[in-house]
Amino acid sequence: MMPDLDAIVADIIATMAQAEERGAVAAYIPELAKVDPAQFGIAIVTADGRMITGGDADTGFSIQSISKVFALTLALGKVGDQLWERVGREPSGNAFNSITQLEHEQGIPRNPFINAGAIVVTDVNLGGHQPRVAIGEMLRFLHYLCEDDSIAINEAVAASETATGFRNAALANYMRAFDNVRHPVDLVLGSYFHQCAIEMSCRQLALAGRFLMLDGRHPGGGRVVSPRRARRINALMLTCGHYDASGDFAFRVGIPGKSGVGGGILAIVPGSASIAVWSPGLNASGNSQIGTQALEELARHTGWSVFSPPVVED
Repeated sequence: MMPDLDAIVADIIATMAQAEERGAVAAYIPELAKVDPAQFGIAIVTADGRMITGGDADTGFSIQSISKVFALTLALGKVGDQLWERVGREPSGNAFNSITQLEHEQGIPRNPFINAGAIVVTDVNLGGHQPRVAIGEMLRFLHYLCEDDSIAINEAVAASETATGFRNAALANYMRAFDNVRHPVDLVLGSYFHQCAIEMSCRQLALAGRFLMLDGRHPGGGRVVSPRRARRINALMLTCGHYDASGDFAFRVGIPGKSGVGGGILAIVPGSASIAVWSPGLNASGNSQIGTQALEELARHTGWSVFSPPVVED
């Protein structure tokens, strides 16, 4: 039987409201430092189309690295498995903005969900165009996935990231030296910073993740990606989606997820649910403190896990 999600979400909202340790906002991006860490939202879309929300589920926030899931989907559509010649598929074990592994691995990032890997994916998606073309394609893709044309870029966040993104510039220039960034670095970073500054609510983000819940299908009809590709994107989310805390997230929650330093997490229960949570305060690994706890509670109450057999209804 489907768990009573309305009751579970209400219980999670009440529990998270009482949490004393809420983490710290991403102060190194000035616009994100202004966000109230007391906020928390959750949205769940089920395979049969139900939407269950709670808390600040309709408040927009900067999706940051969650955008890497959608950028990866677009890049695989452009170049297919050739992408893996330029980006690995292994957990990094290091911070999301570390340059250490690039030196040892000759400019090939460990996976597409750390910053270096996402910059290479952005380079692929540029495809010889100006950043506004690539960003326009990303926004149209999200509009299609959500069936919502209101999703846009928070220009203040994009400007804030551009002004302070020195580590990302170092990563991009280092990979440029290995010919793994092939467009001018300023164009790649301009596209990357604007991609990270896309603003969505939990409701919108949960809708955008439905194709990964539905084995690559769009609920409105047609196919976004093949079943094989959907499963592989989910696998990367499980193993690499939470930076150097990906193993701990898999241990505690047990479903694919991708976090962002804006405090959001997109989580997928294949065949059952697409889930978005948001709370701006981050833990030491750069993942939402309250969002992670909420997903752990949700998994505990529902039994949702890729490591458990599916529940068969009578």
